[in-house]
Amino acid sequence: MSMRLLAAVAVLVSAAMHLYLWFEGYRDVDIIGPAFLLNAFGGAVIAVLLLVWRHLIPPLLAVGFGLSTLGAFILSTTVGLFGVEESWEGWEVWTAAISEMAAVVFGALVLLRERPLALRGQPEHHAPGRRSHLD
Repeated sequence: MSMRLLAAVAVLVSAAMHLYLWFEGYRDVDIIGPAFLLNAFGGAVIAVLLLVWRHLIPPLLAVGFGLSTLGAFILSTTVGLFGVEESWEGWEVWTAAISEMAAVVFGALVLLRERPLALRGQPEHHAPGRRSHLD
């Protein structure tokens, strides 16, 4: 299974959990409700981009998505976030947190694996350490 597919699944699971929680009552919470809906939509877009766009931007988005979403949850469990204080309880919380950690890991692995390929795909006179007849 490709790392891109694993990253896409991880992002999509987190997005699905946020949509589920939005329907379960977070839609009525100021700031957090719209953020959950935006998270669900954004995660779905990132998952699709990971599968259809062979560029380094989608895995970078997956890493950012995972870090920012997990970071927001950690803030909500420690100091609170926009008046919401959460706890590490419930299958939804653990499913989302694990999928966000997976999005970071798999997104980073895609970046590490594909970055050298992207550099090799550049014209020879732009490759680091190489000189061409134009220099």
